[in-house]
Amino acid sequence: MRVAGNGLGHDVLGSLWYALEHLRESLRLVVILGHSGCGAVSAAVDAFLHPLGYLSVSTSYSLRGILDRLLIVVEAAARKLAATYGSNVVEQPGYRDALIAAAVAGNVAQVAFTVQRELAGLGLSELRAVHGVYRLETREVWVPPGTADSPTRLAHPPTDLAAFDQLGDAIAKSDLIAQNLGRYDKHG
Repeated sequence: MRVAGNGLGHDVLGSLWYALEHLRESLRLVVILGHSGCGAVSAAVDAFLHPLGYLSVSTSYSLRGILDRLLIVVEAAARKLAATYGSNVVEQPGYRDALIAAAVAGNVAQVAFTVQRELAGLGLSELRAVHGVYRLETREVWVPPGTADSPTRLAHPPTDLAAFDQLGDAIAKSDLIAQNLGRYDKHG
């Protein structure tokens, strides 16, 4: 299912549960796959960076519902970037792109965590939720360093607050974020 910002609204969850009921015998993995430059996450980042711009969408209940949920992930990503690179990271020319990339990665992990919890609550412990980010520019799936699962090469969702904190560190310290900030030299 493709949905703006990988949101887990009633329609998405209903579709997922329908698939679980009808494909239960063959289904082994639920993949939450975000993509680079996600428009919904980009809009949330822009609202975070320029709060007055949020007013233009505040009258649209549907759009606001998507952005409001994503703003939490964007704020968490912004805090991790500041903790990793210093508070002046916001002045870097690539900060917006880095924040979008970090928020996309954090968002898919959050959604995978929620789906995994829902599966466990339904007694479907044999099913696993995993996540990754499809990078449109390279046509590859990216996961934060140290999080890839074998054999899927996708990441398991965090299991608790400490694991989310570690994931945030892995995302912020990744080559992907460093490249966006212009702090990465492939030759050194």
